[in-house]
Amino acid sequence: MNRLNIEEKVQGLNALWQKTKGAEQICIAVLDGPVDTTHSCFDGKNIKRLDTLVPQTATIQATDTAARHGTHITSILFGSHSSQVKGIAPLCRGILLPIFGQNKAGDIKAASQIDLARAIEQAIAAGAHIINVSGGQLSNTGEAQGFLLNAIKACKENNVLLVAAAGNDGCECLHVPAALSSTLAVGSMDDHGTPLAHSNWGQNYANNGILASGHQIIGAIPNEQTTQLSGTSFATPIVSGIAALLLSLQISLGQKPDPEKVRQAILASATPCHSNNIGELDCRRFLAGTINVFAAQQLILNGGNINMSNENETVTTPTTQIESGLMANMVNDTAMNSATAPLIDTAPAVNEVNTLIGPSEAQVEPSGCACGGGDATLAYVLGTVGFNFGSQTRKDAFIQAMPAGKNNPDDPQQLLKYLKANPYESQSIIWTLNLDATPIYAIVPNGPYASVVYERLREVMQAQLDNGVDMVSIPGIATGSATLSDGQVVPQIIPNPRGMYSWATSALVESALGECPSDESEKEVYQANASGLTNFLDRIYYDKRNLGTSAQDRALNYSATNAFQASQVIETATKGRFELDDIAVKKSPVCRPGSDCYDVVLVFFNPQNSQNANKVYRFTVDVSGVIPVTIGQVRSWSRK
Repeated sequence: MNRLNIEEKVQGLNALWQKTKGAEQICIAVLDGPVDTTHSCFDGKNIKRLDTLVPQTATIQATDTAARHGTHITSILFGSHSSQVKGIAPLCRGILLPIFGQNKAGDIKAASQIDLARAIEQAIAAGAHIINVSGGQLSNTGEAQGFLLNAIKACKENNVLLVAAAGNDGCECLHVPAALSSTLAVGSMDDHGTPLAHSNWGQNYANNGILASGHQIIGAIPNEQTTQLSGTSFATPIVSGIAALLLSLQISLGQKPDPEKVRQAILASATPCHSNNIGELDCRRFLAGTINVFAAQQLILNGGNINMSNENETVTTPTTQIESGLMANMVNDTAMNSATAPLIDTAPAVNEVNTLIGPSEAQVEPSGCACGGGDATLAYVLGTVGFNFGSQTRKDAFIQAMPAGKNNPDDPQQLLKYLKANPYESQSIIWTLNLDATPIYAIVPNGPYASVVYERLREVMQAQLDNGVDMVSIPGIATGSATLSDGQVVPQIIPNPRGMYSWATSALVESALGECPSDESEKEVYQANASGLTNFLDRIYYDKRNLGTSAQDRALNYSATNAFQASQVIETATKGRFELDDIAVKKSPVCRPGSDCYDVVLVFFNPQNSQNANKVYRFTVDVSGVIPVTIGQVRSWSRK
């Protein structure tokens, strides 16, 4: 069977390798299945696994489908050129963040959009320049949920390139995160430059998508084996690797690596579809075009000017016509290693998602497979308190222990009454921190004040039921994971009781502004201030909701807890009849020694007069400790 090496499949790659095979300063994050790093193709490579919610096992079995996918993808990027698998960028640094696990049936266990968002934020914090996601979720809108949108926005703000698979459904349909505008989406083509039948297309991809070789790509799998597989999964690391080489080229030129500039170069230099050359084939299937390594290299070398006269390798425009009757699903491609069973790279059967589907239902899956306790991190999270039993056995134990007639542990009032009489039982349930009824953390009291935290959790949940409390702040250390009764795995947070506060928004506003005056003229001003502060809090709770682990998110969340300082800003802005336009968090240019400071910036506009300059207010939050603190005074200025 045909077994072309990667340099034979990717035109222009050999010429680029002559200039660089990667730089150790460039970091590529692989968000996929676990990786068998003992495979000889990874010998001597600078690759490190970071802890995620996917458990790490001592040995990886050859039958682990998630590990087969993760190992294959990673080897396409980092495989040693002295091994059977030549990686695209073997001298770059890699970080591995497994998001796909394996279920009891032996199939790949999909990740949620929250899981993907967490891993993206981890990759940014770890210094990744490029994040490779060879997977996605079929979406009828091309939109992502808030958590994932925030994570991808953080990629853009930190100039990190997210490269994601376009999906293998063989239709005009979109996958998330590939469909999002700042992502570099990747479709797959054969060795002649023709789109593979399974590769997705769509209007979004026409602006941010690129075709790359995705047919019979050689890669490593566990237990010293190799295979050849097809799909957008395997085209994605080829593009990620080429982007890494272009970043390395920037370094060799004495430039600062600029992932966004590389993204633009790859898209701008793509070879477009020419319908007159390919007969009846729909040019939409070519996305923005096929990757042109030489032209992208020239853009980086020449600062935007492509000089094709120096081309040493022939670059051709796709001319091969695809047969009519395109398959609705991906072509079945057989693993070429005789020691392994054939794998079919079909589009996973997943539920369509839109912005109304809850995060726990949103499943991100690998795009190239036949499948439908660790490092501590500071966290400051907002949400509501809930509970979970972890298993039916544990729930049954409560049913038997609770008084007859009042033994429904699913009823929060009955459960709280039982826990009040038997406080030691508080440690027998899993306390959760929820956003929109979706658990995002398991709260695990620990240390000498654990009993105080359990008491506080019971009080908060009772206040949620009886007194309209709609938010709680949980500062602490995020580490390890817990499995809930529905099988969902969530990270654990060990809370610091000193920073645990709960409130109803209306009460917090009144606490910040004082009681509403009886005088009608003063009352009108008060209500305007209250409306502005409520808007500010709601924006953070819902529009800016986040996982609370990045420094920016902890600063933002603390600014909502510390509403008194925000109220000063709101009151001043309201007097000038300004309304809140945007909230942003930026690294503070000035910070005291040993601290980590971020500026929370509030921008206001005058809805009555768009010609007025905007008012900008800034206050600084130090997030170097478990519990953030504000420092300095509120600053303000006007800007057009």
